[in-house]
Amino acid sequence: MLGTLYNTVLFQPLLNLLVFFYNILWHDFGLAIIAVTLVTRLILYPSYKHQLESQKRMSALQPKLNELKEKHKDNKEAQSRAMMDFYKENKVNPFSSCLPLIVQLVVILALYQVFIQGLNGEAVGNLYGFISNPGKLNYIFLQFLDLSQPSIYLAVLTGAVQFVQSKMALSLQPKPAPQTSGKKDFSSTFSTTMSQQMLYFFPVITVIIGARLASGLVLYWLVSTLFAVLQQYLVMKNKDNPLPLPIK
Repeated sequence: MLGTLYNTVLFQPLLNLLVFFYNILWHDFGLAIIAVTLVTRLILYPSYKHQLESQKRMSALQPKLNELKEKHKDNKEAQSRAMMDFYKENKVNPFSSCLPLIVQLVVILALYQVFIQGLNGEAVGNLYGFISNPGKLNYIFLQFLDLSQPSIYLAVLTGAVQFVQSKMALSLQPKPAPQTSGKKDFSSTFSTTMSQQMLYFFPVITVIIGARLASGLVLYWLVSTLFAVLQQYLVMKNKDNPLPLPIK
């Protein structure tokens, strides 16, 4: 049941959209991938925007949360109750970004399978009647890059853009509580250390994995990450969206 729903609602429409763009964009598979990536990212824009704004709000409220943690550090039950009251009074849901993230991951999985099927030449078997069958797909992008083969250059470029995106995402994360005593907060220190390591870990992994994948998949990865960088920039600089003020 779920497989049929997934195929009908996500996989087949995205596959047909890919072939549609391939047909109208001079039979250039790379341009078709870019077009499908941009369309899906635009459709999911409200979801991404909500997720980023939630992170931005949580970051703005973090100093007050740190105060509550310090105030009730010896009573975990009171601490949890105070934090829940704080979230309620400031109309913030710490889990509000989870559902958009799940939706995004499902769509990304569907896109990955669409591009894999397109690169394997299996796209024509799932076309709607009004989508022209292009026959054998041409995988040469801009007449020089074979998207069915790996490209270290495209992988490195994608890794560099991933670094920029990770660095911007790190700035949206809530700041850890300041150390007011000689005793270090292990959880805060661990979280900060992991965030710093992830800043470099993800770009390196992107290059390693991207260098082994077909360039068509890495092209999608690159365009999607570029879009994320632009969106994060717009959300971070947007001063028209007021953040909730911490309670006193």
